[in-house]
Amino acid sequence: MVDKVAVPLQLPSGGDHRSPPVIPQLNRSPQNKHRHGPIKYGELLVLGYNGHLPTGEKGRRRSKFLLSKRPAGNGVKPFRKHIVKNPQSAKAVTDSQQHSVTYTLSRNQAVIVEYKQDENTDMFQIGRSSESPIDFIVMDTIPGDQRTPNDSITQSTISRFACRILIERDPPYTARIYAAGFDSGRNIFLGEKAVKWYMGEEIDGLTTNGVFIMQPRGGFNTASKPSTWREVSVGGAIYPLRESRSAPLKSNQIKDENNILHDGTLIDLCGATLLWRSAHGLIASPSPQQFENLVETINAGRPQCPVGLNTLQLSSKGTLGLPDRQPYVYLQCGHVHGQHQWGQKQNNSDSRTCPLCLTDGPFVKLKMGCELSVYVDSDPPTHCFNPCGHVASENTVRYWSEVAVPHGCQGFHCVCPFCATPLSNNPGYVKLIFQDNTD
Repeated sequence: MVDKVAVPLQLPSGGDHRSPPVIPQLNRSPQNKHRHGPIKYGELLVLGYNGHLPTGEKGRRRSKFLLSKRPAGNGVKPFRKHIVKNPQSAKAVTDSQQHSVTYTLSRNQAVIVEYKQDENTDMFQIGRSSESPIDFIVMDTIPGDQRTPNDSITQSTISRFACRILIERDPPYTARIYAAGFDSGRNIFLGEKAVKWYMGEEIDGLTTNGVFIMQPRGGFNTASKPSTWREVSVGGAIYPLRESRSAPLKSNQIKDENNILHDGTLIDLCGATLLWRSAHGLIASPSPQQFENLVETINAGRPQCPVGLNTLQLSSKGTLGLPDRQPYVYLQCGHVHGQHQWGQKQNNSDSRTCPLCLTDGPFVKLKMGCELSVYVDSDPPTHCFNPCGHVASENTVRYWSEVAVPHGCQGFHCVCPFCATPLSNNPGYVKLIFQDNTD
């Protein structure tokens, strides 16, 4: 091994993993005082699970990840770089206490960037690996309309060490995202075929399937609009998407955009899409008690099935356990009924005829959207997504029906945030029409 002169290097910062796990609770207060527990930076939730994984929340494998201030800063930041002939035997790589990123240029040459401790930041790592450096284990999301009781992922496009998030420990607790995470040896390796480049004295690169982010315009609220998806590099720079997910060429850096996570930012890991909610932004989302009150207001109108004349009831827990009170909806017109046999087709098709307006269309069970962090407001749940039947507020279904998330390696489609089912028709949702207040 031949090490050339060590060159001081200023790049975006990285982080360490040897720190206590994130405490699974969230204080929605904007102040997050210590007397209420650790300061909460925010939360990451995986789209498509409506508050819980089908197999249950277990340790670091969860549908929602809460990021809290650690007892002591565990961050690291770039320090210097070396050009070496044999990176596998370089001291920075073999030292288990030294963080490093290795950029392999050829079989006989690599650039190693060493990192040093940064007590002013906390780092959290996300990926598919169950190894200890990963704070949040994320597996591929199977859309709700394709799930079976025995689902298992045999192959995954999510990286084992997909990305890392660094958060400043002082207000305003700025969070930044970087592609790739440090493995159990505290190393990141970009192989010979990975996309990498020099920028003056600096070096940077992209991971195989990339880490995409989408920053909503206008924040995460009733005025939000989706923007263009971008790719973030290992060093935290922002680039346009490649021609395909793993294409070997990149475009020019977008220098007027950055890797800071804002409330409502989406992060796509090629197999799962995560939503970042800041602790401050979550104040605008409904609390569980507010949500129950909104649902109870609808139930107080005693909506009835026009056919069976039985009283229907929405449940703030998802679906109702009482079949005779479970509401269903005709997705073409929005009329809400109980389960009934009227209007079924002789050819066993999924289409049925609404008894009220004689419109043909799918007839599906209504399910409450229980993951409150995807709501853009605290308005009543008056609409549902098509075709899954998940109920949310009008502004919430409107926003998500305009957000196209990555699908596979090249495509994009709009999905229900509660179950990840691709939306049907335009606009992808329908207003619910209850036969209520009939007494």
